[in-house]
Amino acid sequence: MLMNKITEILNHSSTNKALFCFLILTFIAGCGTKTYEPPNLGGLYNTAAMHASGRNPVIVIPGFLGSKLKDSESGQVVWGAFTRDTADPEEPEGARLIALPMRKGAKFSELTDSVHSDGALDVVKVKLFGLPLELNAYINILSTLGAGGYIDEALASNDLNNIDYGDDHFTCFQFDYDWRLDIVENSKRLKKFIEDKTAYIKQEYEKRGIERDEIKFDIVAHSMGGLVARYFVRYGSESLPEDGSLPELTWDGANYIDKLVIVGTPNAGAYGAIETVVIGRDFGPFLPKYESAIIATFPSMPQQFPRSRHGAILDSEGNRLDPLDPDVWIKYQWGLADPEQEEIISWLLPDIDDPNERKEIALDHLRKSLKNARQFQEALDVKASPPPGLKIYLIAGDAILTGSVITVNSNGDIEVTEEALGDGTVLRSSALMDERVGNEWRPLLDSPISWSNVMFLFNDHLGLTKDPTFSDNVLYILLEQPG
Repeated sequence: MLMNKITEILNHSSTNKALFCFLILTFIAGCGTKTYEPPNLGGLYNTAAMHASGRNPVIVIPGFLGSKLKDSESGQVVWGAFTRDTADPEEPEGARLIALPMRKGAKFSELTDSVHSDGALDVVKVKLFGLPLELNAYINILSTLGAGGYIDEALASNDLNNIDYGDDHFTCFQFDYDWRLDIVENSKRLKKFIEDKTAYIKQEYEKRGIERDEIKFDIVAHSMGGLVARYFVRYGSESLPEDGSLPELTWDGANYIDKLVIVGTPNAGAYGAIETVVIGRDFGPFLPKYESAIIATFPSMPQQFPRSRHGAILDSEGNRLDPLDPDVWIKYQWGLADPEQEEIISWLLPDIDDPNERKEIALDHLRKSLKNARQFQEALDVKASPPPGLKIYLIAGDAILTGSVITVNSNGDIEVTEEALGDGTVLRSSALMDERVGNEWRPLLDSPISWSNVMFLFNDHLGLTKDPTFSDNVLYILLEQPG
């Protein structure tokens, strides 16, 4: 009976045939479709996580804005909370605390202040109309990896992230750092951090009777933290030469690292870095604005600018602009070259009464930052294969339209005029460091980075670390994958 009906439908018309085939395929697909819950990661990885002697210690490196900042003299929070006691960038004293010092002729290593990093930013505290709010920042990645023994109570019953590392956990660490500083300076600090933790781990191994000839680390780094880690594995604690040349590519940092997992890192830069320095950063209604002159004092910002060869910034006639050319910044009056930022600059240089002298100091800092950024980018862009034993993994987003080209009009106003897929902050092509962008397209990836493996997730920049696929695969890489 059923077969007779099917024959009748098929013999009727082409429309009926097409409809019938569609319904059959839908039925088959529906029969084979099942919704799966994410796995119990604790059940998968708890045993491996508790065997400290069989795995490398792990270092978590957050990205830009991902570490708390505190003033060591006053104890005041400079970054990490939006409360009454936090440094206010809209007041002269607060602006000076957040900005880095400027001094003509001084090296960046000399431009330090009393502000220091004070732990990874697990939660951002905000107070609006007297009501405290908490916004999760690096809570997921820290709890997944148990960094510093960190366990978030809000996730205590969540099998996705609540990995049990045991009561005697001592092999996961947070490398918090001052993200305002030159990335090279933070790479130097990373080496000192690793040396300190190596000594600590050796002591802990001795207490437990664990014998291990060599101690190496694995790193999981998010966003700008990946640039800190990449410079470190290539050059160790080597500075950028003062003559503008490139440092010798020694892979010194690879002597300390087995696996480097970078997540959503702007290896070829991000348009948002330019936008932030040009117009400042506004975190939302009722929250203070961080003016462009304040942010422009951070050497780390231009180090994250897109490469000019990728055609990421154009003038109104479609010509490529070099975002690291100080003449471009002076022409369009951006950042420290913006006359509308004169009051902010006077806050930052309270001992300089002459506005012309203040301008000279500000422009010197601008030129210095851009020159340093160019040298840094060229050092990272040298194409080279890592030494045997070092594996470099990338986890990136490629499902969200992300600004890929900025166009500048004659007044210096910027507008995103082209988009491509990424994580909403970092382009897929930037994470890959894809040299085909802006050049002749070729079938295979052309990148100066030799990736051991690449994984794409359908999530936004910070959401990458919340994804259960991220947690599952990172835990496998760190806890079970053979070296």
